[in-house]
Amino acid sequence: MLVRLLYASRAVDTSPGAIESILSQSREHNPASGITGVLCYGAGIFLQAIEGGRNQVSDLFGQIQRDARHKDVVLLQFEEILERRFGGWSMGQVNLSKLNHATLLKYSEKPELDPYALSGKVSLALLEDLAATAAVCGRV
Repeated sequence: MLVRLLYASRAVDTSPGAIESILSQSREHNPASGITGVLCYGAGIFLQAIEGGRNQVSDLFGQIQRDARHKDVVLLQFEEILERRFGGWSMGQVNLSKLNHATLLKYSEKPELDPYALSGKVSLALLEDLAATAAVCGRV
């Protein structure tokens, strides 16, 4: 059974090296578990969709909650799915530097990434829009 989990968290270390470390680890470990997804990072906040088998996604989310590189981890949405929306990526990264801020304003009060102020449904729509309109790096 396929599921999608959407969560938000705050980065403990916001240096480019720390963020790249999280992405690299995801790209290295996710394929063996059948995990795919996309990560959006901006202003110290992660918004991530993870897709795969229910047990694998649940296990990965548990690891993220225990990971010292994340704080304020919040589950935004968890649902059974018929098909993956981010199946082509072991972990794609939305490049916010190429983003038109009107995309963020379409879903939120301010032109900044703040999934803590959005519902899970709106956060997923935002992430899908960002993945479609911003450059996505790391399609591995």
